[in-house]
Amino acid sequence: METRRRPRTRIALAVGVAAATVLLLAACAAGVNPDVGQAPPGAEEPAGFWLGLWHGIILPVTWIVSLFTRTVSPYEVFNSGNWYDFGFVLGITIVFGGPFGAGRAARRR
Repeated sequence: METRRRPRTRIALAVGVAAATVLLLAACAAGVNPDVGQAPPGAEEPAGFWLGLWHGIILPVTWIVSLFTRTVSPYEVFNSGNWYDFGFVLGITIVFGGPFGAGRAARRR
């Protein structure tokens, strides 16, 4: 009788873990941003590659500041699209090392 309970317990545990995972992933889904496509005060044209690169480089600072104020955002929603995103990710890669940065050098030692 004890052997029958174990498979049921494992199945219940697997279902519980799967449900928790689905709920966690659903909680991370992005919602609608009403400011997308609207220029912030003082901006005449959307942010492009170079501004995306700069925003990626200064991400650690802007993210910390954005935790304490509503006027600073680490990502510009009024952007040119893929070129801004590419610059943003490239800037993050420059700061955090990426595949050719500090992590690879540490493995060589």
